[in-house]
Amino acid sequence: MIFVYMVGTAGSGKSSLTASFHEWCIRQEFDAITVNLDPGVDKLPYTPDIDIREWISLDEVMKEYNLGPNGAQVVCADMVALNAKEVEERIKGYRTDYVLVDTPGQLELFVFRSTGRVIVEQLDINHSILAFVIDPALATTPTNFVSQLMLSAITQFRMSVPLVNILSKIDIVDKGALSMILEWGKNTEKLYGDLMVKSPSMYYQLSEGMMAVIREMEAHTALIPISNETLEGMEDFYTAIQNTFMGGEDLEKE
Repeated sequence: MIFVYMVGTAGSGKSSLTASFHEWCIRQEFDAITVNLDPGVDKLPYTPDIDIREWISLDEVMKEYNLGPNGAQVVCADMVALNAKEVEERIKGYRTDYVLVDTPGQLELFVFRSTGRVIVEQLDINHSILAFVIDPALATTPTNFVSQLMLSAITQFRMSVPLVNILSKIDIVDKGALSMILEWGKNTEKLYGDLMVKSPSMYYQLSEGMMAVIREMEAHTALIPISNETLEGMEDFYTAIQNTFMGGEDLEKE
């Protein structure tokens, strides 16, 4: 059983990727289930097999603790960690190859608090992979792109499990901008040159330092472009998962 965690900033397309990759798995006759870990979400583009909202309600937490939405989200995140065992027991009731985990909308609630680490360790840290979802609208300049890569790197550092970078929404992005983003992902020297041109002189040293980190993690810049509409790129996503855990070999279909 492999756990695939969709992580990323709010609005990056985590839930859409969960829905579309699940659809792709079913079409390929791979067993997969979906898990929603966001207690505050109103609507989802899929019907979760396991839903944290069965245990935790954002509205109820707001009322009980007299909190606003942001404070209640923090409390809910801690409650998600406390319910990790219950989530694990529910997952054990399924015979499945893949567990697609849709994490809370706010990246910091899952990655920068203990929630994510607790969940990953409880479910199976040795068979877990992160899919860091990057919204191309937040990566159209060298500075923004590097910022997304640094968030991705910090996420992997915090969680200590393999990670792949997913570029979402490619079918609604200007082709020229998309081509440039993908080129930055492939060519760190191109990214460095463009970043240095755009960086104000007062931030030049900082930019140099960030690029040094990215160069040390060159493979980390690679992007898998995904379309949730046409399912383009899903096979590449699946292959990346297989390469991580099975050396590229498929799981046997029953």
